[in-house]
Amino acid sequence: MRFWGYDSALEASFFIEEDALRRLQPDAHLNESGFLNAFDSNRDVICAAAARVYVRGSRGSYDLVAANF
Repeated sequence: MRFWGYDSALEASFFIEEDALRRLQPDAHLNESGFLNAFDSNRDVICAAAARVYVRGSRGSYDLVAANF
């Protein structure tokens, strides 16, 4: 699943892998709706992980994997 974050006027793209979503919510349904619900239910944790991997001006896209959680 891809999502975007903003640092003032800078936009950064993030991709969270399926395994990471399953680690956050093991009982999630393995379909689009289930993964969207897992993302929404764990939004604060995901945003915190994204903030930890983000380096301003470093690159345009960041991957979040199960190890980030």
